[in-house]
Amino acid sequence: MTIFDERRADLEKYEFMMGVERGRLAVALDLLTDSLILTGQHGVYCVSNRNPSQPRLDLQAVLSGINGAKELIQSVMANLEAIRREQETSSAKPPTSPQ
Repeated sequence: MTIFDERRADLEKYEFMMGVERGRLAVALDLLTDSLILTGQHGVYCVSNRNPSQPRLDLQAVLSGINGAKELIQSVMANLEAIRREQETSSAKPPTSPQ
């Protein structure tokens, strides 16, 4: 079963609201957030021997990677939104006629 089958309802909802690209990115963010939560919960039980207030180094690396991926996806979504707004404003302007 692929992610498209597993998350069909979410994909359809977000793609309808945001368009295909941004909808899929939104679902990817949801998946990363779920993974981040599960990894964080695991980090509560797998603490560092050197610093008990921190998760183990391998979990810190995973958490850092997931957070980095989320930031990248969020920046792409912001860029897509800026492009969409720019296209809307440029198409809304009436053409100017030469005088």
